[in-house]
Amino acid sequence: MTDRTGRLGHGTAGLADEVDVLVVGLGITGAGCALDAASRGLRVLAVDAHDVAFGTSRWSSKLVHGGLRYLARGQVGVAHESAVERGILMETTAPHLTHPLPMLIPLTTTTPRLQEQVNRWGLAAGDLLRRGARTARETLPAPRRLTATETRALVPCLRTDDLRGGLLSWDGQLEDDARLVLAVARTAAQQGAQVRSRVRAVSVGGGRAELLDTLTGETRVVRAGAVVNATGVWAPALAPDVRLRPSRGSHLVLRASTLPGLSTAVTVPVPGSMSRFALLLPQPDGTVYVGLTDEPVEGPPSDVPEPTEAEVGFLLDVVSAAFATPLRREDVVGAFAGLRPLLESTEPVTGAHSTADLSRRHAVLVGRDDHATVVTVVGGKLTTYRRMAEDAVDAAVRAGGLVAGPCRTRTLPLTGAAPRAELAALREHPRLVRRYGTDAALVLATAREVTGLGDDELLAPASPEVPVTLAELVFGVTHEGAADVDDLLDRRTRVGLVTADRQVARPLAERALALAASRRSGRSGDQSGMAT
Repeated sequence: MTDRTGRLGHGTAGLADEVDVLVVGLGITGAGCALDAASRGLRVLAVDAHDVAFGTSRWSSKLVHGGLRYLARGQVGVAHESAVERGILMETTAPHLTHPLPMLIPLTTTTPRLQEQVNRWGLAAGDLLRRGARTARETLPAPRRLTATETRALVPCLRTDDLRGGLLSWDGQLEDDARLVLAVARTAAQQGAQVRSRVRAVSVGGGRAELLDTLTGETRVVRAGAVVNATGVWAPALAPDVRLRPSRGSHLVLRASTLPGLSTAVTVPVPGSMSRFALLLPQPDGTVYVGLTDEPVEGPPSDVPEPTEAEVGFLLDVVSAAFATPLRREDVVGAFAGLRPLLESTEPVTGAHSTADLSRRHAVLVGRDDHATVVTVVGGKLTTYRRMAEDAVDAAVRAGGLVAGPCRTRTLPLTGAAPRAELAALREHPRLVRRYGTDAALVLATAREVTGLGDDELLAPASPEVPVTLAELVFGVTHEGAADVDDLLDRRTRVGLVTADRQVARPLAERALALAASRRSGRSGDQSGMAT
């Protein structure tokens, strides 16, 4: 039975024997495919061998890009698509999980005048993209040039001895990329999809899929009219003909106290380049991300890739030049890396002739055996997940001969979404509202029911530097399918990015798991407490 609160689950217990669409992979693309297909009235099962948002989707810069960088490569169509999808996320589907982020390019006495002019043209072009996408000026203000005084006031920690001004623009930022994936997955469950982690697709073919419950070791065979392979860099495991050439994008994590007063993203040009930049991105949880690299990856992809020391040194060197106090290796309290699934062949992506081009596009590849359709979707980026999912489900419906309604996701708000004015009026429990939108009340009510505790204890942060609360950890177990401490600290929250913070929050996560387990053991006829 469908649970309209959008509960996710894990394991194979209670799965349907037959579905219209089986989605393999629960990153942002797979979750998007599950939502798209379920909202068209199809019977959907979506599975992941590990966890929701386990792979590349949780390793992004947490930005909702408007497509400016693609204009520089002449990819006008890709740039427009990005701007359109950014507007949809920020104004319709996920205003609770997105917000406008000011972004500053400092200008110094050593900044070439040509580079300044090129950057100003670029920002003006980005504003044209915004207008072409019909995103309101209230959502993303216009870019402008700042004086040196304005620039210093905006970013007090900048180096100022040669500062002569700055260029200010706006883009979208996510509260958290993993939270976006979870919201999409929960919305899919609200639409009737079964969404399960810890379920590995061992084999797919002949109109059937063999699924392994990685917690119990049990196997289950499910018949499916079409299979969507949304496993990213691991796609060749289900579609051997797909040839990928992954690249690694790495970020560093700093404490906000390392760069006092930094509330604006700072874009620092890479020396000797007119088009490469490093980014400093302040986060809502009191950290700052520094990125981004683009390094080719050889050999089998790692489940959890890691930045190299060379990447760490490169990022520190580039960004330190812009600040009064240079960053040191000991300032880095965490680091993470994600793998981009780049197509080796250019044939499915018309006009793409380089790795950089391929990384900005997505491709939908359809394969068939005698009884089944397997649709593989690769490439693309987090911002355009909704369009990627639409294209993949369109292909699955056509090739699988399925009867489905039209795509609805362009105007379908994610769970917790509301207009910004309505969200701003929710003044109680600001952290929960920021991370769950209008579902904040559900999060707190669930924690009260499960634990019997008062709000003061449920909403107390783990520590002054670790803002995670017991209420959200309990909800991670009861409604978001978390099975263990890693699920809670690495995906439902991002505490695990900083090792010291993980140690602080671990007892709270263990307590949440124990409380939820105790509650389930007292309820008869409920095997997992999380089945959709």
